Amino acid sequence: MDRMQRIFKLHQTLKAHHYPVPRAKLENALECSRASLTRIIAEMRNFFDAPIEFDKALSGYKYSQDAYELPGLWFTPTELLALSAAQQLLQQAQPGLLDNQLAPLKSRIDKLLAQEHLGSGQLAKRLRILRMAARPPDTRVFQTVAGATAQRQRLAFAYHGRERNAVTQRLVSPQRLVHYRDNWYLDAWCHERDALRSFALDRIREPHSQSQVSLDLDDAALDTHYSATYGIFAGPAKAMAVLRFSAERARWVADETWHPEQHDTWLDDGRFERTLPYADPRELLLDIQKYGPDVEVIAPPELRQEIAQRLTAAAAQYR
Repeated sequence: MDRMQRIFKLHQTLKAHHYPVPRAKLENALECSRASLTRIIAEMRNFFDAPIEFDKALSGYKYSQDAYELPGLWFTPTELLALSAAQQLLQQAQPGLLDNQLAPLKSRIDKLLAQEHLGSGQLAKRLRILRMAARPPDTRVFQTVAGATAQRQRLAFAYHGRERNAVTQRLVSPQRLVHYRDNWYLDAWCHERDALRSFALDRIREPHSQSQVSLDLDDAALDTHYSATYGIFAGPAKAMAVLRFSAERARWVADETWHPEQHDTWLDDGRFERTLPYADPRELLLDIQKYGPDVEVIAPPELRQEIAQRLTAAAAQYR
């Protein structure tokens, strides 16, 4: 827990109690020593005008003013994004779709963002969430798929795969809904293929819930299958990609997480190498191409050859 987290935690704890909170309880809540607690209280008094009083009889601290709130914006970047994204997504929901169910949630988020210490509504006006390359699924498809996933029912649908441009009939046991790069996918056990598969919701046609109960797979097995390799393509890793970035591009890439098992190395000349596992190279190839001359595929040979052929073919179009 860092300093700002401890300040926020102390504020939450004191606001939740209308009586002095013992020093030992605060130390435990903040995961800190007595000296650290003393410094945090001093900072809150000096820099945030926090009306913190010490009760000698109970050896505890309390706020002398119940209405006190911390000034400024007290959200982590992840919390802020989630809250604001939820507000914008709810505003964009199809009119008439779950209006009664969503209205209380919309109201609570709007009121939270309208609080004085969050800028009295300015945050919603000053934050932009840009969505790129989204392929929104049909609302009815999403509702049916989400309903079958939540109610643990098997699902039948026609699937138009882009790779082969063909339609196949599928019967699946839904496992998880996944929102990845602004698009929705269904991770499911495909009974036709007798294996785990991922389906883009925008390619699902005429889904129907079945009376049969879904086959449930262990969470650990799902994590292993879907998180072992790079990107949306799942399955056991087949190779390790070694990518070498220019010193200039490294200033961006080095701060990015591409995969939980990535291994990063800085080279003496300022360049940067990233090693990560992959199964299907299609998504990885597209991401490598966008860096152009700022990245070189070092290994494996087949990945290096494939990217070289693609770049040669691309350059040929401009001759």
